[in-house]
Amino acid sequence: MSDVLHKPAKSARKAKGDGHLRRAEILEAAERIFVADGYEGATIRKIADDVGVSSTALYMHFRDKDEILHEICLNAMQALLKQNSEIAAGPGDAVTRLRVLLEAYVAMGLDHPNAYRLVFCDPPRAGGSPTQLATAEIASQCYARYSGIVREIEAAGRLRTADADVAALVLWTACHGLVAMMISRPDIKWGSAESLASTMVGGLLHGLVAG
Repeated sequence: MSDVLHKPAKSARKAKGDGHLRRAEILEAAERIFVADGYEGATIRKIADDVGVSSTALYMHFRDKDEILHEICLNAMQALLKQNSEIAAGPGDAVTRLRVLLEAYVAMGLDHPNAYRLVFCDPPRAGGSPTQLATAEIASQCYARYSGIVREIEAAGRLRTADADVAALVLWTACHGLVAMMISRPDIKWGSAESLASTMVGGLLHGLVAG
């Protein structure tokens, strides 16, 4: 993951067209640039140059860089909601599903480090665009799917703490810490991400869940 922040060479100027494909290219380039250069440093010109289009052509797809940033975040949260919903509704007891969900969360963060930084590491930006509000609502649904499994464990009398909300926050923040550290410190020899996630989640669940 050490190349996460490296900037690719500028693309040659591209012809018009390609609709949704061009839009996806813009989002991918912008995601890299937002992480590498920060919000203020990520200009429309930089993003357009990276994709190989003019700034005017980019404005045909997005109104401004806020709209680009919000769509990146929305896409990331939609993918997480789909994942959480499928695992929460899947087979197996609640503890097994919770473990699968947490390990999948870590894997998703490491598979999409730029989007993860934008959604979970950068401070939220002021404003209330429809896309931003939709992202916040989806984030709430994501957490509800996850915390619902913790409440199942509580209802079964297996949660060692009396506060399911605290248990849910502890588990989530631990997983977030692992992802954030692995993304931000690629110089450390982390070894297997799967092994780290499994060991951490297993230890946490052993301490929080009885039987």
